[in-house]
Amino acid sequence: MLYKGRTDLASESFRQLGEGRNELTELEGVKAEREELFGLELFSVDILNEKGAQALGKPLGKYFTLDAPRDFHRGAEQFPNLVKAVSELIGRCAGDFDSVLVAALGNPDITPDALGSLAAGNILVTRHLKAGKTPGFEGFASLALSRPGVLGSSGIESAVQIKLLCGEIKPRLVIVIDALAGADLDRLCRCIQISSSGISPGSGVGNNRQELSRETLGVPVVSLGIPTVMDAGLIAGEEMSGLFVTPRNIDSLVRAGARAIGYGINLAVHRGISIEDVDMLLG
Repeated sequence: MLYKGRTDLASESFRQLGEGRNELTELEGVKAEREELFGLELFSVDILNEKGAQALGKPLGKYFTLDAPRDFHRGAEQFPNLVKAVSELIGRCAGDFDSVLVAALGNPDITPDALGSLAAGNILVTRHLKAGKTPGFEGFASLALSRPGVLGSSGIESAVQIKLLCGEIKPRLVIVIDALAGADLDRLCRCIQISSSGISPGSGVGNNRQELSRETLGVPVVSLGIPTVMDAGLIAGEEMSGLFVTPRNIDSLVRAGARAIGYGINLAVHRGISIEDVDMLLG
C-alpha cells in the first residue's frame, strides 16, 4: 500500500506507511532510526533500494528530519544547538568537499516559498575572495551562491541555471535550499529536513520541476528544507485538495528557520568558524 498524502518529508511518509508497526526497521528497503543530536530529536530514514524508494515515493538516499526547539530565533537559548545539528547533518550527507555552490530556490515575494531567498541572506559567500586570495580568508572554503528564482519570473528552469553554473565553476558539492510541503499541521515550520538525495522543486504541491540531484548535476547534492505548507485536503477532505494552509505566524517562523539553515551551512562549509564569527562577518 503506497502512501498517497502530499509530503516532502520522508519521515512523514515512513510514519504513515509504518502505522501499526512496532519496529522502525520493519519496512523492506528502508532503515529508520531515532536519536538525539545536540539535545534535539532526530528521525533518520535511509532508503536503501528500489523497493524502499517505490514504497515511500522518494529517491534512494539519507533523509534526516530534525525537530526544531519551541523557540529558535537568533537570540533563543537553543539556537546554537539547532545550527550545530544542521551543520553536523550536512556533513553526514556531503562527505569531503572544498568548493560549494548553494542554490537558494523559491519565490521571495511569497512568504511560504521564501525560505531559500531568506536563507541566502545569512550565507557567507567567499568564492570571489578565495579567487582573489584576500587576506584573512585562507581557512575558508570556496562558496558561491545562486538565487535562480522561479520559472514564472525568469522563464528558465532552476535546474537548467544550476547545471550551467556547475559546468562553469565546477563545485565539489551543491547545496539546495527550498520550502517543502508537509502532511502534519503541528510540524509546519517546526522541523528541518536534510537529505543526500537532492530535490525536485515544487513536488510537494503538485508542481514538479526538473530535479536537482547527483544524476542531473554530476556532483553530490544536499538539500535542506522546512515544511511551510500543507494540503488542506489532508485536514478537510478530498474536496479541499489543492488548497494549502500555512501557520498564522509564517513570516517569523520562516525567517527564523532561514537563519538557522544559513548559519548551519556556514558552519558546515567554513569549518572552524563559530556562530559569533558568522554574526560578525554578516553584520
